[in-house]
Amino acid sequence: MPRRKIQIANGEFYHLIKRGIEGREIFLDDEDRLRFLNSLLVFNDKLPTPWENRSFWYQRNPALLGKMNYNPKSPLLEIHNFTFMSDHFHLLVRQLLDGGVKLLMQKLGGYSYYFNKRYQRKGTLFQDRYKIIHISNEEQLKNTFVYIHTNPVVMVEPEWKNRKVKNPERAIEFLKEEYRWSSYWDYIGKQNFPFLTTRDFFLELFNGKEGIEKEVNSWIYFKNDIFKDEKKSAQIFFE
Repeated sequence: MPRRKIQIANGEFYHLIKRGIEGREIFLDDEDRLRFLNSLLVFNDKLPTPWENRSFWYQRNPALLGKMNYNPKSPLLEIHNFTFMSDHFHLLVRQLLDGGVKLLMQKLGGYSYYFNKRYQRKGTLFQDRYKIIHISNEEQLKNTFVYIHTNPVVMVEPEWKNRKVKNPERAIEFLKEEYRWSSYWDYIGKQNFPFLTTRDFFLELFNGKEGIEKEVNSWIYFKNDIFKDEKKSAQIFFE
């Protein structure tokens, strides 16, 4: 397998995307999503994973999971932003230790073991390679943050991938009130999975939770403008 051209450096931001092999779904229900959330927390550690702590691994109540106060002894990276889709996931991270991104992505193979055991399947769950984009400037960083949080809009707006939103109010409500499988709720003040993400940096960058909500809503309304006027275009750089 060819080596990656990108050089991963400590202190830099990276957008990570990992997909199911051949487009297959990697999350079939909330049990799977909670297990993966658990995996992100526990595998983000240079030290061996605490497999012996069964009470932790089988914990499926997010509130109780957070109260267990589990913290990696030697975290590999900061997770600033995430979204789970049915067949892939997005992470916005900042590497802390050399090789941290690579090691975390390797460790997440443990989720494949859980998934195959639960659904009595064999074989690879994820594509061999994950996509990684280095964030090189503040504009790209802000756009990527918003892009990851608005990814689930496609569930209620099929033309989202074409930068079109027919009903922006419905899309905004969906993100704010219905779709919990991202870090967005925690950023706008709704306690969801606060123990997983590092949020101070982006709260300061966007001037608080109101600023984050404003940016997300603004992007959705912008896509509604495109829906109403197909001749309208803009140069928005995400990756």
